[in-house]
Amino acid sequence: MAELSFWQRDVLILIFLGLCNFLPILGRIILKGHLSLPIDLGCNCIDGQPLFGPHKTWRGLAIAVIGTGLAGYFTPLGLELGIDLAMYSMSGDLISSFIKRRLGLKGGQMALLLDQGPESFLPLWILKDRLSISWAEISLVVIFFIILEIGLSPLLYLLHIRRNPH
Repeated sequence: MAELSFWQRDVLILIFLGLCNFLPILGRIILKGHLSLPIDLGCNCIDGQPLFGPHKTWRGLAIAVIGTGLAGYFTPLGLELGIDLAMYSMSGDLISSFIKRRLGLKGGQMALLLDQGPESFLPLWILKDRLSISWAEISLVVIFFIILEIGLSPLLYLLHIRRNPH
């Protein structure tokens, strides 16, 4: 990604973070209830709460990883980096979901920063060198991702794309 300016690279990364987090929603809309097996297979943790919850599905994970990888193929990001970005972003989303269940929060219940932070920070932290991104840029991308996620969620809810306004 060396041929891009740092602003172009950061915007591209931000777009791909948004894409990989939107694709599972798109998959739910298109496929409805089909292929919606929860990643945790309905298992509960020792505290009696779901491990991740029913909204974290294999379908969403597969669509995010495959779709982001394919989109990456057609950009300077590339297929492999697109797949890795999606895998780490979805891992961050699962970490956030796991923590929310431990805090007693239900799926869809808002947890400011916890809902947006891990899925944007984790992939950038792990892929920092491969993305050629500085800590300052990571901070900016995460902040912009959080702002966009918080700002766009109510609109996507009004358009009946998201289940919750946050």
